[in-house]
Amino acid sequence: MNAPSPTDKPQQKLEHFPISFFATVMGTSGLAIAWKKAHHVLGMPVEIGIALQWWALGLFAALSFVYLAKIVKHWGAVKHEFAHPVRLNFFPASSISLLLLAVAFTETLPGFAFAFWSIGAALHLGFTLTVMSSWIHHTRYDIKHASPAWFIPVVGNIIVPVAGVSFAPAEISWFFFSIGLVFWLVLMTIVMYRLFFHEPLPERLTPTLFILIAPPAVGFIAWVKLNGGEIDAFARILYHVALFLTLLLASNALRFFRVRFFLSAWAYSFPLAAITIATLVMAEKGGGLFVPLSWLLMTVLTIVLTMLTVRTAQGIARGEICVPE
Repeated sequence: MNAPSPTDKPQQKLEHFPISFFATVMGTSGLAIAWKKAHHVLGMPVEIGIALQWWALGLFAALSFVYLAKIVKHWGAVKHEFAHPVRLNFFPASSISLLLLAVAFTETLPGFAFAFWSIGAALHLGFTLTVMSSWIHHTRYDIKHASPAWFIPVVGNIIVPVAGVSFAPAEISWFFFSIGLVFWLVLMTIVMYRLFFHEPLPERLTPTLFILIAPPAVGFIAWVKLNGGEIDAFARILYHVALFLTLLLASNALRFFRVRFFLSAWAYSFPLAAITIATLVMAEKGGGLFVPLSWLLMTVLTIVLTMLTVRTAQGIARGEICVPE
């Protein structure tokens, strides 16, 4: 038997490099946006948010380079990943990463932010059409494949208006917001049916339950942007649904602590960032209990992101990531 060459292991790692790695950019970008918002609302240091936005951009560039290398060298593995009924839903994490980077850089580098937003919005619409076509004309989906990760490709459109109101005619933002909002209700029904009446999610996908928080939290932020900054009754409904889902998941915290670490644990990050930013908006507009709640959520978010970053670095060092499932 021939001994493996020194290049075999890096090639195998590249072949199994998961598209879900872009969730790390989503979480880091969300943390950067939260810290920048906390600077305006709570007086926290703006330098932290700025440093985090550059870290998120560097992370996105590095992951894009690696995944492009996978496309060139292991096209078959990419096609297999895209055909997978679960992994397919994580491809739009790349376009959402661009949209979040656009939000993060809107104030400091509006030109770059516009480029990120334009590419991200167009790419995400393409993913939405592709994934929904796959669902409609499927031959491989079953109710057991349904999970909150299904929100990413379609409901993710609700993120577009957050930066879009600054870069494009309002009707474009309304177009994307409408897609995200309506199909959130559709997919929420499907996912809750699966959770209520079928077997629990596999351990690897358990962290994706936190994705339930993101649509109403981001929807609240987008609605306020589209509504000229006013918090009306519908905005409050969206916010409080997101807050309830956060409390629901927090009440099950011990269940999540027992879950082994997988890269899917990054599903905790962006939804927590979304409800934190939404709470900061509520604190900015109304104050009251939303101020201490903002401090609490900022603390939790920062701790969770720090732990995820450390644990991911440990996983890479130990060879636990980029391996066959």
